[in-house]
Amino acid sequence: MLSGLGVGAVLGFAYYYYIGCASGTCAITSNPYISTAYGAMIGLVFIWPEKEKKSGSKESDVENAD
Repeated sequence: MLSGLGVGAVLGFAYYYYIGCASGTCAITSNPYISTAYGAMIGLVFIWPEKEKKSGSKESDVENAD
């Protein structure tokens, strides 16, 4: 999970640095701290493990009944 956090933070800062917001009115990209934190959160979303499906689900019980 730390890899997703780190990669997201670096990409968030890179977005601020290279693209950013010239006028300063953009909520996320006008501040490097906010942009880095937002990138880190997005990185966590992509790396967060999914819940495993239970093997005894209702769908498999219906298919096995035939």
